[in-house]
Amino acid sequence: MQRHRPGSLCPLLSITIGAHLLAQAFCGVHAADSKSPEDRALREYREQTLRHEGNPDRGRALFSDPRTLCIQCHGVDGKGGRTGPDLYAVGDKHSREDLIRSVLEPSAAIMMGYSTTVVETKSGEQIEGVLKEVSDKELVLAGLGNATRRVARETIKEQRTSPVSLMPSGLQAGLSKEEFTDLIAYLEGLKQPEMRLANEAGTPGVIRRLAKPVTLRPFHDPAHRFDHPVWFEEHPVLNGHFVVAEQTNAVLWLLEKHPQGDRKTLFANVRKEVFVTETEGLLGVAFHPRFRENRKYYLMHEFMEENKRSMIIAERSAREDFRADSGMPSRRVLQIAVSTEVHHGGGIAFGPDGYLYIGMGDAGPQGDPLGHGQDLRSMAGKLLRIDVDRSDRGKLYAIPPENPFVRDPDPGVHREIFAYGLRQPWRFSFDPATGDLWVADVGQDRFEEVGIVRAGENHGWNVFEGFELYSTRYRSDQKVYVPPMVSFRRRHGASVTGGHVFRGDPASTFHGVYICGDFESKRLWGITWRNRTLQVVREIGTSPAKLVAFGQDRRGGLYAIGYDLGMIYKIDLSDALFEP
Repeated sequence: MQRHRPGSLCPLLSITIGAHLLAQAFCGVHAADSKSPEDRALREYREQTLRHEGNPDRGRALFSDPRTLCIQCHGVDGKGGRTGPDLYAVGDKHSREDLIRSVLEPSAAIMMGYSTTVVETKSGEQIEGVLKEVSDKELVLAGLGNATRRVARETIKEQRTSPVSLMPSGLQAGLSKEEFTDLIAYLEGLKQPEMRLANEAGTPGVIRRLAKPVTLRPFHDPAHRFDHPVWFEEHPVLNGHFVVAEQTNAVLWLLEKHPQGDRKTLFANVRKEVFVTETEGLLGVAFHPRFRENRKYYLMHEFMEENKRSMIIAERSAREDFRADSGMPSRRVLQIAVSTEVHHGGGIAFGPDGYLYIGMGDAGPQGDPLGHGQDLRSMAGKLLRIDVDRSDRGKLYAIPPENPFVRDPDPGVHREIFAYGLRQPWRFSFDPATGDLWVADVGQDRFEEVGIVRAGENHGWNVFEGFELYSTRYRSDQKVYVPPMVSFRRRHGASVTGGHVFRGDPASTFHGVYICGDFESKRLWGITWRNRTLQVVREIGTSPAKLVAFGQDRRGGLYAIGYDLGMIYKIDLSDALFEP
């Protein structure tokens, strides 16, 4: 299963240009190659700050602290120094990685207009500063602490631009890693008020736990434990029968519920077709909406051939009695090449329109440095939609004519794309009452996301992680980035797992609540919304095992799949009360 997110001088914060700065975006490329103690120290500060929130209030105090005295050179909305750029709304313009790099490596890339000008006079004096005024008679240079120096042109022997920022390096040496994280958290929080409010509303700092949480009860005899189950649903035809998929064995089981005891029989074994490691294997299953008539079902699994990885969407068929696979060979409907071992796929499901939806991760490396999520010429980092009932142009599927990029003038754009800007969409589902498509997207370093996805939308990765900027390398003013419904902080979870909107009992307080969870923290959450804006999020319970997926029966009952313990749990809502 794929889871993977000297201090006394006044520094001049040289805010960097994103494209240059993120040429070595944080995925260990630059830092991992560093061998000197100085480079290792920079890596430690960077990693600490990327993976922890920090306290912006403490950071505000550090902005004026004698160990930094940032305020001597920088203003915030006109208040403070003017040697460097004013930092008003800097958090709207630059990512946390931008800000970290600007302080740790101030000369890496310097904002246009704030380069250091070096003037050598005829008398041999050398003067450095940021050029503030120019006239026929003189130059005015601003130095550290807003000190200015006027230099008459007639006294100048040479004038040049230095590649070294006026901001001294080594600021972090006077701060602990936690204090440095606080300072960056303050800078990142400098946003226009409306942006800050939206971010805070969608990323709650505290998630209240229900006074009466839900109960998770084992659904089957522990003697019938499964080996790393990743998918579970009720059989679409046989009453009281359920199908369970195991990731590393690449096996599907038929679980029969009887008053006299559970029964577990083999439904399908596709191990010979699936490439398996500890994190790769069989990832998803989807029964055709007309399974009773055509007996077709579909698998999403890893594949390796000649040392080249790919994701496969395979079509298989069941026996006439529906109790097991027919034994006929799979048909590879779609094969997608992937370059690394991470973030390949996050599930498949048929939509109410009858089309097959496919969740594809950004395919790595960490941080998506190649920008797959924003590249419509790549299927990585996307939600795809195909028609498996028709064939077209030599393929075993057709492109739905309603797909948003069907008429894109660029011939390289994949017409299969339904939405993009996703990192690792791990489980998605459709609300049976509204048709809304809910997607859980696993985060990189700081946030987990859940949102509603619609045709043609760009959900931001790797420009945004949650509501916050992650990288400016692929940012475009011509694109609209759709924020998530809710963004979970690291204190709440580290690997979100998508669930379902509960519609099983109209009298339940959970009716219409989207229920999801977290693989690592084992927490379950309930979410309500209005107009794609978060209304309420509550912690509704805790799973005994790591939550890899949620399942449903045909009456709308919900189940949690415990990956490490090999158990399926029925989510009992009867004694719980969802509190708005």
